[in-house]
Amino acid sequence: MTTPTARIIVCDGDQTGQELLEEALRAMTPELLGVPIELVHHDLSLEKRRATNNDVVREAAQAMVATGLGLKAATITPPDRGGVGSPNRLLREGIGGSVIVRTGRRIPGVAPVVATNKPIIVIRMAVGDAYGAEEGREGEVGSFDESAWRTERIERSTCRFVSEYAFKAASQIDGMVYGGPKWTVSPTYEGMLKEEMDAAAERYPDVAYRPVLIDATYAGLLTDVHDQALVIPALNRDGDCLSDMVLAMFGSIAGAESVLMSLDKNLHPQVAMAEAPHGTAPSLEGKNVANPMAMLLAEAALLDQASLHLDDPAFREAGERLRSATLAGAAAGIRTFDLGGDSTTSGVVDDVIARLRG
Repeated sequence: MTTPTARIIVCDGDQTGQELLEEALRAMTPELLGVPIELVHHDLSLEKRRATNNDVVREAAQAMVATGLGLKAATITPPDRGGVGSPNRLLREGIGGSVIVRTGRRIPGVAPVVATNKPIIVIRMAVGDAYGAEEGREGEVGSFDESAWRTERIERSTCRFVSEYAFKAASQIDGMVYGGPKWTVSPTYEGMLKEEMDAAAERYPDVAYRPVLIDATYAGLLTDVHDQALVIPALNRDGDCLSDMVLAMFGSIAGAESVLMSLDKNLHPQVAMAEAPHGTAPSLEGKNVANPMAMLLAEAALLDQASLHLDDPAFREAGERLRSATLAGAAAGIRTFDLGGDSTTSGVVDDVIARLRG
């Protein structure tokens, strides 16, 4: 049987984010991985987004819906009010994204910040909550009477996707579903996620379940000893903050990937977009010292999704080879400064390529 071609929509980005994408793509070729891959680039740089009033972002989202697969570099979200805003929000809405999966895992050769060896997976809402909420200010600017407001919204469907996917992931890795929102303070709004977590727990009676308020979740991650992998369902804003902390607990936010998924009612991925969860790191631009590990692992995760999307195990095997080569290099000491090494960005990728050629 002929292996189908994985057509991947590549979203170019800004500053160091774009540099890391270009470096990591050197390891994602048909020659090295043994599977047919076609890369279709869309320019999502801040300059292009401003010039097109975000039309390039919408076009990229439509292209991902057509192919089912996307890979994104870090992009600048300008702080100016009324500007082009976050391309991430537009992409998530454009593909109908419901969950974002970020996995903190032990990096070989790197001691974690806290005593944990088990993976920690954050299952975060991809849309709604504080992101895209209507907001405004009232009163005289700069006065004590001035106030700011924001109207947030979440959907039960998204709460159900996040909760169900969390329990499904935990069942696959013999993990515990842990954490949750601040349902005691916000029983109507945040309580909706807790309701869906409780309902999912009844459908997965064999999965360990420990619901914990979000503030206690942060504390527990730093102080408790967990002998199981943890899967944490979270609101959009909570998950954004939580996943950054979890990744840093294992050594570096640049040490793991992020996958945005659009799921059908049976939790089957319809569209998957992988990315490195770190920012554009302008202070590192042009210095060839930033860590490409998250981008390499994002490519590996996307190949896993391509295997499901195209129903061909060859892509999963290719993803595992890329993941193993990346982690083996870290174990051998081929690491950038953030992980205690002295390798360059290109040096890390060169090592991964050499291992793939093996």
